[in-house]
Amino acid sequence: MFRRTFWFTAGAAAGVWATTKVNRKLKQLTPESLAARAADKAIEGGHKLKDFALDVRDGMVRREAELGEALGLQAPVDPELPVQRRFAVEAAEPAPGAEATAHRKLPHNSYNNSYNRNEDH
Repeated sequence: MFRRTFWFTAGAAAGVWATTKVNRKLKQLTPESLAARAADKAIEGGHKLKDFALDVRDGMVRREAELGEALGLQAPVDPELPVQRRFAVEAAEPAPGAEATAHRKLPHNSYNNSYNRNEDH
């Protein structure tokens, strides 16, 4: 009698264990779970890529400083150099006597001139 009870309990425990294991695996394979895992991996990969780019940039700056010292290129910056220029469209001044509307305008999207192929017609 004890043998039968032992094997019945062992079988029931194995069945519960197997059912739990299969249910966990099925939950891992749902589309939502797969999408969440893919998103997590993409974010993690992006962080690794960003860290790599920052390391490369630091190395470039360090090496550039070394080369500058070795070649004697450490010249003082001239304070009278012009400030970085803006885009020509933003910095353009109207000619004397010309109207302010004579400036070229940057192209922009309008709802009437849309080239969206997914748009309902």
